[in-house]
Amino acid sequence: MAGRRNYNQDCPIANGLDVLGERWTLLIVRELVGGPRRYSDLRAQLPGIATNLLAQRLDELEQAGVVERTELPPPIARTVYTLSDDGWRLVLPILGAVARFGLHTMRFSAEGSRSPLNGFLVGVLLGFDSAGAVGVEGNISRADRRPKFRFRRNRRTTRRGAARTRCDLSARASDLVTCAPGSTAAQRLAALRRLRIHGNHDDVDTMRTVLRLTNETAGASTS
Repeated sequence: MAGRRNYNQDCPIANGLDVLGERWTLLIVRELVGGPRRYSDLRAQLPGIATNLLAQRLDELEQAGVVERTELPPPIARTVYTLSDDGWRLVLPILGAVARFGLHTMRFSAEGSRSPLNGFLVGVLLGFDSAGAVGVEGNISRADRRPKFRFRRNRRTTRRGAARTRCDLSARASDLVTCAPGSTAAQRLAALRRLRIHGNHDDVDTMRTVLRLTNETAGASTS
């Protein structure tokens, strides 16, 4: 990563910030949580970033092993970017921690968010347990939109054909955010009851655990 600014310190925090601390870097990672993205997709979701800066950040993340670039074969023949296994395992918990901190600085509700899909992803990140999500696969969609977010964890495990859990969660961004720490017990319970998770009972329980959407008295919709 020649030419990049860095802290030049033998400190794990400084070393982590050398990779993730630049402007836009974590927001790029946030977008890739939603699945493979083309360069144009990232530009559309990050309208404030200059095209040369986006290319630079993607290159830096790729060199750091956080992001992978894949050339899709014809007839698609497009380049897409995805999170690497290390990106899922090591960086996603950082996004969740930043989201929990940022939630306390927000001056507008999740329903009135300037970027609803981003708010929805934040709601997911607030509760995501990356360590406990090995072998879990599912689809997460906004209740008021067509499906936008594909949930799959540990691609290495799924490539090897291990048993996987699959189910669908439909939710509003505001409810996912309300389920995060900081809400009252009554608010959390009401939000949990509005979630719709479809799958067999064991799979629903697994997804609730992975996304930390558990409550002994909250019901689940199964099918």
